[in-house]
Amino acid sequence: MAKKLICISCPIGCRLTAVREEGSGEWSVSGNRCPRGRVYAQNELTDPRRVVTATVAGNSTLMPRIPVRTSEALPKRHIDALLNRLYRLKVEIPVKKGEVLIRNVENSGIDVIFSCDCLK
Repeated sequence: MAKKLICISCPIGCRLTAVREEGSGEWSVSGNRCPRGRVYAQNELTDPRRVVTATVAGNSTLMPRIPVRTSEALPKRHIDALLNRLYRLKVEIPVKKGEVLIRNVENSGIDVIFSCDCLK
C-alpha cells in the first residue's frame, strides 16, 4: 500500500510516494527532488517526531503564560503526556530564554526549554 506525503524538509514541498517493500519492510520513496525528501519520508513513516511548542502558567502579571518548546523534535508517542504535564505546571519567574524547565522528557534525552525571557 502506498503512502502519500508532502515533504517539509525544504520550501519545495515535494509530493512523495512511499511503498513498503515486501519481505524487507523497507520503504521505497519516489517524488523527492533532493536526498532530504527520502530521509524525511523514511523518518516520518518509522519514527515520526515533532518539535512541541506550548505555554505554561507563570506568576507574572505582565506575562501570565510563558512560551516553552522542546529542545529537539520529540517522538509523537510522547506528545500527549508532555502536554498534560505542561498544562498542570505553574512556574516561578524570573526565567531566561533557553533555561531548562523539564529535563529528559519521557527518557528521550530531549528537554523542554523556555522560549523567551520573563523577568517580571
